[in-house]
Amino acid sequence: MKVKALSFFSYIYELCIKLAKHPKAAWFLCIDSFCESVFWPIPPDVMLAPMCLARPNRAYRYALITVVTSMCGAICGYYLGYLVYDPWIKDLIDYFGQRPAMETARGWFTREYGVLMVFAGAFTPIPYKIIAVTCGVVAAESVLRTGSAGMLSIFVFVPVSLVGRGLRFYIEAGVIAWGGERMEKAIRRYIDYIGWAVVGLIVIYVLYKIIF
Repeated sequence: MKVKALSFFSYIYELCIKLAKHPKAAWFLCIDSFCESVFWPIPPDVMLAPMCLARPNRAYRYALITVVTSMCGAICGYYLGYLVYDPWIKDLIDYFGQRPAMETARGWFTREYGVLMVFAGAFTPIPYKIIAVTCGVVAAESVLRTGSAGMLSIFVFVPVSLVGRGLRFYIEAGVIAWGGERMEKAIRRYIDYIGWAVVGLIVIYVLYKIIF
């Protein structure tokens, strides 16, 4: 199928809607949500939003699936950072060009801001894999220094992450389910404008960083 450049985002949106109606859509959502919290770059919202639009009556069920599988992935990411960062994960982070983000996140994980950053990563579009792995790394370093992971232990990481992920995905599912057909029509109408506007903002940001 030939896709016009200006209609690129409409084409992608239609593909997401079709995928959301697939009999195995919930499994696709599980895989995406889990992997995104470990290494995958595509956030679960890309699957969750179209699925909620396609079947508003299942929106909260999809939100639950997203929260649970995302949390399982986050725990996996935490322990990858905690147990095997130096042998393997460090090289992978360098390979995928995530070193700057990792070092920035490491700087945020002080005793004062650690828990806040876990919540921020869970609730906002900040790549959660970076937060999960970094939290595990900093916790392991804290154990070596002081004998305790403190506020970055897995027993704090899990409930804080659960609250952040739960709020994010349930609010998203609720808003989409509430908007229903009206929201779906609005998205179809303006998706290309929104998509290219976001691309434009990214280009401006990159140029600003290069120049200044």
